[in-house]
Amino acid sequence: MAINNAQRLTLTLIVSCLSLLLALAASARLPSIHAGAGDDEDAAAGQEVQRRRAGGFARASGTRFTVGGRPFYSNGFNAYWLMYMGSNPADRSKVIDTLDQASRLGATLVRAMAFNDGGSNRPLQITPGVYNEDTFLGLDFVIAEAKKREIYMILSLVNNWPAFGGKRQYVQWARDQGHFLGSDEDFFTDGLTQRFYMNHIKRVLTRVNNFTGVAYKDEPTIFAWELMNEPRLQSDLSGKTMQGWVTLMSAYVKSVDPNHMVEIGLEGFYGESVPDRKKFNPNNYTVGTDFISNNRIPTVDFATIHSYPDQWMPGSSNEAQVEFMQKWMASHIADAAKELQKPLLVSEFGWSSRSNGYTVTARDDYFHMVYDSIYASVQEGGPCAGGLFWQVMAPEMEGWTYGYEVVLEHSPTTTAIICQECARIGGFTPVD
Repeated sequence: MAINNAQRLTLTLIVSCLSLLLALAASARLPSIHAGAGDDEDAAAGQEVQRRRAGGFARASGTRFTVGGRPFYSNGFNAYWLMYMGSNPADRSKVIDTLDQASRLGATLVRAMAFNDGGSNRPLQITPGVYNEDTFLGLDFVIAEAKKREIYMILSLVNNWPAFGGKRQYVQWARDQGHFLGSDEDFFTDGLTQRFYMNHIKRVLTRVNNFTGVAYKDEPTIFAWELMNEPRLQSDLSGKTMQGWVTLMSAYVKSVDPNHMVEIGLEGFYGESVPDRKKFNPNNYTVGTDFISNNRIPTVDFATIHSYPDQWMPGSSNEAQVEFMQKWMASHIADAAKELQKPLLVSEFGWSSRSNGYTVTARDDYFHMVYDSIYASVQEGGPCAGGLFWQVMAPEMEGWTYGYEVVLEHSPTTTAIICQECARIGGFTPVD
């Protein structure tokens, strides 16, 4: 049977990914970033590394990301726990192993958190303005190790949810200083919580990395700053309060650090600016954010979406959830191109092993569908430039799992799909 160019590419990707899987199976800790590659592959990888080093900061140019003026497409994953594990030298092997694996997969972008507010479990910010140097060193370590492997980082600055402190901790800190705040959502409007948060932004962005000697605001390894993980504001569904907060905080980030991109951390819910689009929200649900108006703010560089149809559509069939995701992506890709004229990143997607009807095959098919939609946008010159699945976990992190984790060494078929997509999108050359 004759083999066309597309089939040759597919076979090449399969062989490459099988080689990766054999390497992962042989050892959880691989000795070098590109061990086992041929001389030609090493040379090509080295040229790409040099190109990216020369390229500097990632930018948004129209609906594309660029590095050094050239289009940049990426795939990768979330690993929110990297700073936490990096803060203890005994746990740093998990960071090293995970970033080694990311490099071998061909992943170029990892999203993690630059917050852990209050509490006693390795906090970053112990109380307002008081920081745990060990945890900051953990974040230094993560950025330095990512830099060695030419992996970009998206760093989120606070959580909407109570885990790791979040907006609730900021509100409690304000209450401790005599402010009467009735709700966690007062985080977005209270002057003291805003000042606490802006101080945190400045402290993180101006931090000088102990391993590299480079201030975070001057570090090209950082792809973008994220204002908040999944902001929601149920007390004002008009979206006006969120619009004001994003305008204020994105401008403040830019005033401290004009080098880096800023994104909000939105899940993608539509709001009142284009009411007709709310039909794409799961069950017409609104959360006080507005995908269109929030992302139109000039100091926001690109848009994001998350998607968890198993959570948002409980009791629905697998088929209905897949159909929802297809429409969710299609509507946001269209709006990023036409309404926003900015790039779009699928910054969280996953398939929980605790959902009804879960099988590894179902998860693999779901990942395939998401990746195919992203790649179709890339091929057509569209705005969707990559996807980050939720989430990678290292071995021996069983206490951290809750269904969405992908332990690469233990997930050969899923890992092969991820590897194929990273190779496919990483090797794409646009025709201008």
